[in-house]
Amino acid sequence: MSNAMTYKGFSARVEFDAEDRIFVGRIAGIRDVVGFHAGTVAGLEKAFHETVNDYVKACAALGQSPNKPVSGNMMLRVPTDVHASAIQAAELAGVSLNQWAADALRTAAQH
Repeated sequence: MSNAMTYKGFSARVEFDAEDRIFVGRIAGIRDVVGFHAGTVAGLEKAFHETVNDYVKACAALGQSPNKPVSGNMMLRVPTDVHASAIQAAELAGVSLNQWAADALRTAAQH
């Protein structure tokens, strides 16, 4: 079961707030904190679409990109056995560890 929604290239994580009995979502991967909520799944989808549309318009009016600026550099700490296995997999694939990891992250992020 997925708790994510996607619309116009934006994704949001969705949770159920049992106390207030509403669905609550937050757009992921953007520079701002933008949330939405509704009492039904249909209402949540409508609220998400409206929120994305409003956010894109607001960013355009401000002349800014909605996406978070990223450097492309990541520092990861993994167990030594995972590191060793990744090095071996990269060598067997004939690519650098960096390229192998980027491909693995890209594949995982698409699911």
